[in-house]
Amino acid sequence: MELIYAALMGFLMGSIPFGLVLTKAAGLGDVRDIGSGSIGATNVLRTGNKGLAAATVLLDAAKGAVPVFLAQHFLSGTEGVAAVAAVAGHCFTPWLKFKGGKGFATAAGVLLALAWPVMLVCAGIWAATLAISRISSVSSMTTVVAAPVAAWLMGYALVVWPLIGIAAIVLVQHRANIGRLMRGEEPKVGSKK
Repeated sequence: MELIYAALMGFLMGSIPFGLVLTKAAGLGDVRDIGSGSIGATNVLRTGNKGLAAATVLLDAAKGAVPVFLAQHFLSGTEGVAAVAAVAGHCFTPWLKFKGGKGFATAAGVLLALAWPVMLVCAGIWAATLAISRISSVSSMTTVVAAPVAAWLMGYALVVWPLIGIAAIVLVQHRANIGRLMRGEEPKVGSKK
């Protein structure tokens, strides 16, 4: 039952579509109508409002971190389930017909709660990849693939399998990005396309 509670808690918290809520509240319309059609921070940035994009990152990360912290304190041993469920909730939110974001910011929040030293290493990987590629999807996908490897190398064996599950979800959500990358059509950071 504790695993079920952790999964439900993670999924429901993860399913809150902050990017959509913030852009609508700011009078910018439906963020799903621009760019990639995602509700995440990168697409919110394409509205031209950097403040809303930053708020989306923080809130999407928080909805990953909070259920993991709660699971650690009240449902010990279930934090990996809460982590994967939070990312799944963001990517497949029931409030938007099971469509959502790409999952990266929520995954970052999850990793912060699961193993913050690994998160710091992954933040460096993300920043370096973004600086080189200038493409958000490339840095996101590189980082989620690197996360379980970094966790294993740093001695956080218990979080490796949840991170593999999260990487799989995030990569599936980036399938359209992968197609655009292969065609040379993926927009760079700051593009309003």
